[in-house]
Amino acid sequence: MSLVDELARLEEMRARGTLSEDEFQRAKARLIGEQAAESVPAASALNRLRRSRSDKWLGGVCAGIGQVSGIEAWIWRLLFVLLFMFGGTGLVVYLLLWIFVPLE
Repeated sequence: MSLVDELARLEEMRARGTLSEDEFQRAKARLIGEQAAESVPAASALNRLRRSRSDKWLGGVCAGIGQVSGIEAWIWRLLFVLLFMFGGTGLVVYLLLWIFVPLE
């Protein structure tokens, strides 16, 4: 259910008398707060991105991405190798991440 649908359902419950005004306001604030909290994890994950000092083959980029995303580092390494083999973008992206992502 979307946020608009949830708010409409809460409004109906308030109109029928199922929810008091105070309960309606608290439920509405909770829904809006949850919606705002859903957009924050991507930004916080990006801010937590660090190159690994301990689990690295070249620059520690793949291990750092693996720590943030929860996906094993070898999968990220394989993805970068495949991107390198098919177009060379894997090398460019890896080098940029190596330069701009700080060490942990």
